[in-house]
Amino acid sequence: WGAEANGAYQYEGKEYEGFFDHGDGEAAQCRDCHRTHRLEVKADDCTECHEEVDGPETLQDIRYTLTDFDGDGDDEGGLYYEIENMSTELFAAIQAYAAETVGTPIAYDSHAYPYFFIDGNANGVVDPEEAVRENGYTAWTPRLLRAAYNYQWASKDPGSFAHNGMYILQTLYDSLEDVGADVSAMTRP
Repeated sequence: WGAEANGAYQYEGKEYEGFFDHGDGEAAQCRDCHRTHRLEVKADDCTECHEEVDGPETLQDIRYTLTDFDGDGDDEGGLYYEIENMSTELFAAIQAYAAETVGTPIAYDSHAYPYFFIDGNANGVVDPEEAVRENGYTAWTPRLLRAAYNYQWASKDPGSFAHNGMYILQTLYDSLEDVGADVSAMTRP
């Protein structure tokens, strides 16, 4: 639902994609693309419009635009990879901002609550002894919190490229820009 649901943090003064109708102009339901009780994607249905799909393992190769959003020079790989690369750039920018601006290094573990931890040894990863609630990151600034929230939002939906890739790319781009990352080679949808 993108901007209509306002799930990710949306920066003031920016416009965001609304509902993604998946090209048919109708409100898509989860069951249109996923098997109702197993949630697996009906990959065979995707081949009608996406010739590059020949099974669930190639869904990430879907691309419906030739814009190079992440600035890596590749405009042929799937939209999944554009989001993945921008997410990687955002996490690096979050770490740089936390260490250099805030003065407290940060690390992330998608499987350990509260996900963001103080990186005591500044090695860039959450070590087992760091992955405890008492070591949860607390040195938040508004700018860092917004970027971390959008990073988490994008990271937790492995199907974001199909659910509303343009919206996710917009929130990642804006987060990168807000924490001072170089977005000059990137393109905001």
